[in-house]
Amino acid sequence: MGFIGSGHIGSTVARLAIEAGYRVVLSNSRGPETLADTVAELGPWASAATSGEAAAAGDLVVVTVPVKAFPDLPAEPLAGKTVIDTCNYGPERDGHIPELDSSSLTSSELLLRYIPDAMVVKAFNNIFFKHLQSLARPAGAADRSYLPIAGDSAPAKAAVTEFIASIGYGVLDAGPLADSWRQATGTPVWGTPYGPFSNEKGQPVDEDAIRVALATATR
Repeated sequence: MGFIGSGHIGSTVARLAIEAGYRVVLSNSRGPETLADTVAELGPWASAATSGEAAAAGDLVVVTVPVKAFPDLPAEPLAGKTVIDTCNYGPERDGHIPELDSSSLTSSELLLRYIPDAMVVKAFNNIFFKHLQSLARPAGAADRSYLPIAGDSAPAKAAVTEFIASIGYGVLDAGPLADSWRQATGTPVWGTPYGPFSNEKGQPVDEDAIRVALATATR
């Protein structure tokens, strides 16, 4: 798996992936050498590279960067790849982006404009990174939590569903990228179902609760 961005969510997904038997190649905007401590912590199944190298290395590639960094993504090595988009738009960090402010595009649809030959699936953007780590459960566990995904490619969604299942979560298909606003920052499914940030262990969330939260979202 390749990772473009290695912040809280990226490094947590990488850790869960390694525990599930995946090799991971991490990258960030500051260069591979700045990831030495993270790689050392994650162990021998982790390595660091440039973003282009990480994109080329991954069968699945996780993009977990500020929305304002979309223009800097390596489009060519992402062509034909399934890309997991964990990104959330925040005008206070990203600056105002007219298409997102007007809701004419979702942030995932904007991402697709910069990597048009990739297959983008929205996932992991609605859960606090500490909850993502602590709520992972084996298949068949009664308290296995669910995560929503959105995307336009059925094969890509199938690949992401398989990956998410392997790291300890069930998946609810939330529709196409155009509907991914239903899991964006501030919506009912964003953060709240898994418990407050102050409770680092979080609380398990079943499929029905995620479905209801998505259905009650408004723009």
